[in-house]
Amino acid sequence: MAKEKLELKAIQELIASSEANWEAGITTVSELTELEKKRKLGYVPGPDDVSLEEQVEEGERAFAAYAATAALSRDAFGAPASLDWRNNNGNFVTPVKNQGSCGSCVAFGTIASVESMIKIARGANYQVDLSEAHLFYCHARSEGRTCANGWWPDRALSFFQSQGVTEDSYYPYSAGDQNCTGKLAGWDSRLNKITGYSKINGIVAMKEYISTKGPVEACFAVYQDFYNYRSGIYRKVSGSLVGGHCVCIVGYDTAGGYWICKNSWGPGFGESGFFKIAFGQCGIEEQVYGATGIVNNYDISGVKVQGLWAINENRNAWVYLSGGHGWKKIGNANDAAFVNILTQLASAKATNSNVNVQLVNNMIQIVYVF
Repeated sequence: MAKEKLELKAIQELIASSEANWEAGITTVSELTELEKKRKLGYVPGPDDVSLEEQVEEGERAFAAYAATAALSRDAFGAPASLDWRNNNGNFVTPVKNQGSCGSCVAFGTIASVESMIKIARGANYQVDLSEAHLFYCHARSEGRTCANGWWPDRALSFFQSQGVTEDSYYPYSAGDQNCTGKLAGWDSRLNKITGYSKINGIVAMKEYISTKGPVEACFAVYQDFYNYRSGIYRKVSGSLVGGHCVCIVGYDTAGGYWICKNSWGPGFGESGFFKIAFGQCGIEEQVYGATGIVNNYDISGVKVQGLWAINENRNAWVYLSGGHGWKKIGNANDAAFVNILTQLASAKATNSNVNVQLVNNMIQIVYVF
């Protein structure tokens, strides 16, 4: 313990002397063994990627070029100056989770970003909790990845697109290698998919993507001092490289020069499970991926019809559903189905009945009134 206190004091002195704007202290992870700390990570550069050290160096060069660009030409016609999806006319970020002692951060960073995309598409009040266990213990496992050797964000998103990920209630997460053995009956009826994904390059492109589409996954190099992060805008001041870690970037602040990140070390770490990291630090902009869209098929249950709206053109009508779901378009594949759905919803509104609806491509296709 005496050694740890001396190391913490050295970090705090370096933060003060370098005027780095963050607070270091004893945290939920700083007292773990070196092996336990490493198991809190899980990103390794892919077969075609450069090393973590090279990613850090490239990030520093890219940030220098960004900082040298005049603010007017850099951002005047681009993304807003700041944005936080936790408070953007609603909270579109799901609760912080904990990967435990397993190098599964890629699954957590991927799912955090997709969950936010789903809430952005379906409404801030929409409840979604996807299964990191399914993504890591089934999809990553099929490629020989384990708690000890981690994974890659592009492969995680590729599986999200091609095979989908079930809900957490159908395969709850617990830390420790599993051979896809925890799926419950019906898991395959609750699959969630994305339509595609892309790699996002550079600070300007990242801000544009986050502000127009939603949170993204980013991987960075973790140094020893990061485990002592408590608050503020992290900048590396001391310690050796431990490994790579993937998180979800949920916002940014241009004036402050930082990203807002959702971590997967539980709500007790950092700023209630989140942290801020300065632009250009630790290669944070070098491995960034985002889903380009979600397959928007889902159910809404037990809600009221609070409004109906139609325009004088072929099969164009909308219904306003309670519970924060808002306006949803009524399916318009053919006249008979359209009229049937509209009639049922009008009746439900008139009688104040509850309805369940099924949406395909974000349009109501089936209605149950009760």
